[in-house]
Amino acid sequence: MKIRRVKYNNRKKLFEVRVSSKELAFPYAKADPRPTPQDPVVRVSIDAELGQEAFAYELQSGRDGTVHVEQILEYNRDPTYLRDLLLYRLTIEAQKRAKASSLSKREIMRRLNTSAAQLYRLLDQTNYSKSVDQMLSLLQVLECEVDLVVRAKSA
Repeated sequence: MKIRRVKYNNRKKLFEVRVSSKELAFPYAKADPRPTPQDPVVRVSIDAELGQEAFAYELQSGRDGTVHVEQILEYNRDPTYLRDLLLYRLTIEAQKRAKASSLSKREIMRRLNTSAAQLYRLLDQTNYSKSVDQMLSLLQVLECEVDLVVRAKSA
């Protein structure tokens, strides 16, 4: 996800970041180095070297820092980002289990009733067009039990 615009607000102590159609806030308290009233942000720019997926800022003291778009999405608990993170974790686990499994790829495909191309798409951690349901089916075939745990957010 590309950063379209970034502004700093020393009064509110946060960065205002525009990604696609969303305006998200990222507080100074989460940045490293942390801006302070004695050492405020004086300059901010989108980092082209990181493919516009991060922004750099400079403090009055001359220190500088970088914030990646994933940090912003995680802080704001973006549902799409959290879904993609869950898919990534399930895919990595499925890759490990498929490698360790005594089942052949052909047998996994037969049990899933799918093609080789679809199995490889399911095992590709960069493919986010798959569903959580498909990943759960794959893990079930690989003889895994997946439990969903819901707990209160910690401070």
